[in-house]
Amino acid sequence: MAAVSLSVSTVKPLGERVFVKVSASEEKTAGGIFLPDNAKEKPQVGEVVAVGPGKRNDDGSRSELEVKIGDKVLYSKYAGTDVKLGSDEYVLLAEKDILAIVS
Repeated sequence: MAAVSLSVSTVKPLGERVFVKVSASEEKTAGGIFLPDNAKEKPQVGEVVAVGPGKRNDDGSRSELEVKIGDKVLYSKYAGTDVKLGSDEYVLLAEKDILAIVS
């Protein structure tokens, strides 16, 4: 089987899916205590790096997504599929799993 080399520029989400780069999780608590890797919470904020063409309507047209590349978004904690490309972590989400655009 041939190995496939993936990069952010080669990943194109389908339908109403969004590819998000996960923001780094907190290394320490507000009180200054450093957290080990297994105690860190899964991040819920990231930056949109690719979007699909949108959901197909009954008449065959596509609905445009509400998010665009570069938006910082808040998404459901356990939603999507985790993807690791190099040292960066990404998550592939359905648009419905995005809760808000963060400014």
